[in-house]
Amino acid sequence: MGEKEVLLTAEGLAKLERELEHLKTVRRREVAARIKQALEFGDISENSEYDDAKNEQAFVEGRILQLEKMLRNAKVIDGGDGPADVVSLGSWVRLKDLECGDEFEYQVVGSAEADPFNNRISNESPVGQAIMGKGAGTVVEVQAPDGVLKYQILEVRRG
Repeated sequence: MGEKEVLLTAEGLAKLERELEHLKTVRRREVAARIKQALEFGDISENSEYDDAKNEQAFVEGRILQLEKMLRNAKVIDGGDGPADVVSLGSWVRLKDLECGDEFEYQVVGSAEADPFNNRISNESPVGQAIMGKGAGTVVEVQAPDGVLKYQILEVRRG
């Protein structure tokens, strides 16, 4: 069975590539230096500095493997597929919460780039799934733990 395709914007791809390069060139060296310094303290059986450095090394190496896998399976989306007035990956969408009247603007991205605090929602999230393929003026319902939320799509635009 093939691995899951990772959908990224060009910006998201560049960000992951920069993170991978930083981990491989800078963080690996820093962690290796910490391990070497901790070994100089002597007995590693009771050396918390050594344990911390080894744990950090495991985290860094795990993240490197995760990033390499993501980049291997990356597909860059440009938002240019389909009509510009219909929500697709890469689209910016302005939504209105029909219950409280608040408006929100999000970019719909793949799950690897999702960052709701920076207005980037995943196409796999409940809201992302509800708005995909819809156009301005459409009212969508999203099942949430508190009940059903209703949003109206006010505007759809490309990057």
